[in-house]
Amino acid sequence: MSRIINIPAKVGLNLQIVKTAFAAALSWFVASSLLHSEYPYFAAVAAIITVQVTVADSVNKATQRIVGIIGGVLVSMLLGHWFQVGAFSIFFIILIGMGIAKALRMNPQIISQVAISSLLVLAFGQAKEGYAYERIFETILGSAIAVLTNALIIPQNAVPEIERSIMTFSKLCSNTLTNLTALLDMTGTKRKTDRSEVDALIKEAEKCRKALDLAEQSLKYNPLLTHERERLNQLAKSIRQLESITIQIRGIRRSLADLQLNQHSGLEQTYVERLKRAVEATASCAAAYGLFSVHATEENRKNLNAAVLQALAEQERCLDNLQHVGLPATLRDIGSILTDLGRIVSETDSPHINSEATEAK
Repeated sequence: MSRIINIPAKVGLNLQIVKTAFAAALSWFVASSLLHSEYPYFAAVAAIITVQVTVADSVNKATQRIVGIIGGVLVSMLLGHWFQVGAFSIFFIILIGMGIAKALRMNPQIISQVAISSLLVLAFGQAKEGYAYERIFETILGSAIAVLTNALIIPQNAVPEIERSIMTFSKLCSNTLTNLTALLDMTGTKRKTDRSEVDALIKEAEKCRKALDLAEQSLKYNPLLTHERERLNQLAKSIRQLESITIQIRGIRRSLADLQLNQHSGLEQTYVERLKRAVEATASCAAAYGLFSVHATEENRKNLNAAVLQALAEQERCLDNLQHVGLPATLRDIGSILTDLGRIVSETDSPHINSEATEAK
């Protein structure tokens, strides 16, 4: 099925273009052949404008267009019979129509539509009886057909994109945390901060959040994808957990940078290696968490649990030897790092993963 859908894209056509053409043609057919409308092109134009990426966007666009047209028609019907068509009357009608819409704090799209409808009704309404009513009816017809076309013909499902975003996000969390161990190199002459890697992680978090917003939008007013809403709620929880992990990683970077700046930290190499293992083991939890969030199989659950146990064990070893750290400033930084590592493990071992995600699969 996916191969068939991808064929038009190879020649420059995507699904939205196909839907737009179909909705316009169907609107024209219904208006002209079945309802014998005198102005079927208004229905087709409304359909073209209304078809958007998501059903929710189509509903919003249809609402804006219908409200704008009704507003423009009312203005022209109330004031138009006092004027003949000309430059002054066009100026006055559009000025009044847009001014009223602006005063009512309507959407800019509605304000523009009020102006267009006022102009057309003023120009043609006086010569053709029933033009104004036909324009409203045809617009409602075309908009309704466009919304139904968008909702019922291969509706957009952004959930798979969210799953890919979570996989990318969790892997980047794991890689960034692992790379932060370079800050524990106390012997190098060139000091590192790894700020750029953490900044890249923050941007990935923002990208994942935008993908989630699009997915939520794609399921709104979409009757064929109702079953995906529970799945999306579970993925949204996973994204929130990863965002929290990102905050902990930022804290770890700052603590490691402070620790590196302390030329006389007094840390033994043995403890440094132990701390590195704790950081790397915790990083593995982030990657395993993302994989299980997307593919909640029994094997992935066991891998996540094993990663959590390993990270807790490594962190416990660091805590057991914490008394050997002499300097208060160093002790503070190490304590902060271990606290953030513990919080990351808590996020990846959250209860909803063990219950809801397993049920979803």
